[in-house]
Amino acid sequence: MKKKRVVLVTKTPYNTSEDMMSEESHQDQEVCLKPWCFFCSMREPDASLRRVGISNYFKEMPLCEDKEDYDQYVLVLSELWHIAMTQSNDPEFPSLGIFKCMANLINKAINDKTWLLTNQNIYIPYYAAHIIGSYTMNKEEFAQIAVQSGVIPPLLELLRGKISWVEQRVAVRALGHLASYESTFDSVSEYEQEVVKVTLNLACTCLEVVYSEFVGVKKKKRVEYHRNLLTRGVGDLEMENRKAEEWGSQLQCWCIHLLNCFAFKERCLNLICQKEFLKELCHMWGGLVNHTSPGGVGLLRILCYSKFGRKIIAEIPKVIINLGNISRSSDDWQYMGIDCLLLLLKDSDTRFKVIDIAASYLVDLVELKTLGDKSNVGETITKVLLLEEHKLHNNRDLQQVLNLKVYRRKKEKALWEEKLEERRVLVGLIKQEANDKLRLGKVEEALVKYNEALEVCPLKLRKERMVLYSNKAQCNLVLKNPESAISDSTRALCLSNPANTHRKSLWRRSQAYDMKGMARESLLDCIVFMKKQHQQRSLKIPYHAARMICKHMDATWLFAAARSSRLIRVMKKKKNHHSNHENEANNCEVNFHDRNSGGLMPGLSTINGEPFAAKEVSRRKVQRTRRRIKKANIAAAQPIM
Repeated sequence: MKKKRVVLVTKTPYNTSEDMMSEESHQDQEVCLKPWCFFCSMREPDASLRRVGISNYFKEMPLCEDKEDYDQYVLVLSELWHIAMTQSNDPEFPSLGIFKCMANLINKAINDKTWLLTNQNIYIPYYAAHIIGSYTMNKEEFAQIAVQSGVIPPLLELLRGKISWVEQRVAVRALGHLASYESTFDSVSEYEQEVVKVTLNLACTCLEVVYSEFVGVKKKKRVEYHRNLLTRGVGDLEMENRKAEEWGSQLQCWCIHLLNCFAFKERCLNLICQKEFLKELCHMWGGLVNHTSPGGVGLLRILCYSKFGRKIIAEIPKVIINLGNISRSSDDWQYMGIDCLLLLLKDSDTRFKVIDIAASYLVDLVELKTLGDKSNVGETITKVLLLEEHKLHNNRDLQQVLNLKVYRRKKEKALWEEKLEERRVLVGLIKQEANDKLRLGKVEEALVKYNEALEVCPLKLRKERMVLYSNKAQCNLVLKNPESAISDSTRALCLSNPANTHRKSLWRRSQAYDMKGMARESLLDCIVFMKKQHQQRSLKIPYHAARMICKHMDATWLFAAARSSRLIRVMKKKKNHHSNHENEANNCEVNFHDRNSGGLMPGLSTINGEPFAAKEVSRRKVQRTRRRIKKANIAAAQPIM
């Protein structure tokens, strides 16, 4: 005999059990014939009976084989997902067996494909793993309950890719939370070899997988439940793509976070410190959609705290160069790049392997005072660079630091206030002379004068030195010396107050990075420049800055590399297909496609080089047409003799 209960039919998600009960007087009542029902239990006014009912439901839910109940599963899990997201610190459900229930549901989905594909059960593994991750995000005691409930093995199955990348995303998120607590790390580390190997591979390939399986697929061919999960069933194509980019970034960054947990404990460093992976790690930055994760540089910093990690990183010049670029950029994690270089320089075993590359970047930062909440950054850099001072004579950058921060500082220490003012006037006169030469187009002479003014200008006059360095950067831009322009504009930004806020220097460094084809660094500087422009209450967006941003948004798109790889594969496939034909017309067509393949590959062109010859031709035609029209109008306007 089935038990009868009263159930309220509603599709509105509730924040608390009280919200559910408050709706009782406004809903129609229906007879519930189920011996156990989640929604009935939630509406039970007696707290003890409600807890017993919910606990029984969590036990019975994975065991149910009644197909009529399958429709309710997704509704229940969607409600639990909402509660876990909004009340992740509430101990009620974790104490009633929700983790055991979710683990059993994931196991059932993986082991019973027929059940998984019945009705809407395909959504269940995603919701179950997400609920585990949400409840273990903030509370270590919840993580302990989850581990005791056996959630790690089913999460590992999802991490291996048993279903799809969508489930991998929530699985790596949950495992990252479990691995971040001292009391539950050992439980995750029991599978450390497999976890690290799978996560390494996932971090390197996830963006290409998301692009090939979703973003690069036509809307009609996309997996329906992926689309519904991404947009909650209410979004259009644009929202789907935007959310897919966000989820792809999160998947990669959460993989890096999980690896961070092992690197911090100095576990599996031999796997994490593979040179090819570290090279790829340099390009994992989360994109513009993820501001909360440091991406690859965060893991590199953790590795630099270990002896073994420093040893491997010091042997890869590409990684050192990338860290240097981060340290001279507008990246939110700039200080991490600086910190990595300093850790490598402090270690006597790695110092002389990286000193030549690292010093060429850090020398531009020695006058930096504060960076966010970090103080005396420039002084710290100076001290590290000048370690073992007797070995500096062979390095021009280090000699420059020694002259600027030691010898010159001693000379100017006793400079009187009156003498300081005289120097200020003299610097102003030399600067004016340099400005005049620059206006007249005598750029090289102007550059010499700016250097002369910097030699005379006391270190205390930071604002004057900032302007001189910024003007030097402009000269180097005109002379097509992007590396010197980057160096000078970086020094100007270090002297600004607060740091990295001088608008002209930001724009000039953005242009210099663009000349070198460094799209990410150029874009970040340009974005900060636009922010500073907005803070000055300038509502008009400069055309040149808007054009720069539009140009680099495509090159720095999260899936740009995946898209390029796919285009290359398609072109190779076409080339192989056409090469099998003996017809000359087909061969000519193949050559035509080869010649134009450069224009099809995104992210390779910069603002100074656009491989779109067709646009140039059309513009010339328009100009010739305008000249002909102008001549015709002039002839028509002349009086008849």
